[in-house]
Amino acid sequence: MQKITPFLWFNDNAEEAMKLYTSIFKNSTVKNANHYPEGFPGVLAGKMMTATFELEGTEFMVLNGGPTYQFNESVSFFVKCETQEEVDYYWDALTADGGQEIQCGWLKDKFGLAWQIVPNAMMGFLDHPDREKANRAMQAMMQMKKLDIAALQAAFDGK
Repeated sequence: MQKITPFLWFNDNAEEAMKLYTSIFKNSTVKNANHYPEGFPGVLAGKMMTATFELEGTEFMVLNGGPTYQFNESVSFFVKCETQEEVDYYWDALTADGGQEIQCGWLKDKFGLAWQIVPNAMMGFLDHPDREKANRAMQAMMQMKKLDIAALQAAFDGK
């Protein structure tokens, strides 16, 4: 059992977000959902109140809590990718229908939730003991929105 679970507060579209995320991540499942009772005051009556779902082995909870709180980039989800195809897949899926490309592998999905889509190779470039190579890779990354593994490798190699 997972001891700590990310809990995401949505205005009134938590169910839509949960369906999107579970459609994007191949190893996912919806565990449960609870709804506000009919007659509940405000616009949330009958809507999903809370739900629990799992993405790639990590459990999440969502809440339709109203407009009190908004997401910002101070919290993001870091998605490790093996290949450029995987980077492209997550990038395209999470920026679709109103998502926003940011910088250095960061994006916001259409709900305003921040994600980092990062090839595993990037961490190897940045952690490399040859600081000149690492710095070239860092400078290349700083010029990108979606990360390009081939371009990062070329910068790392000094090409």
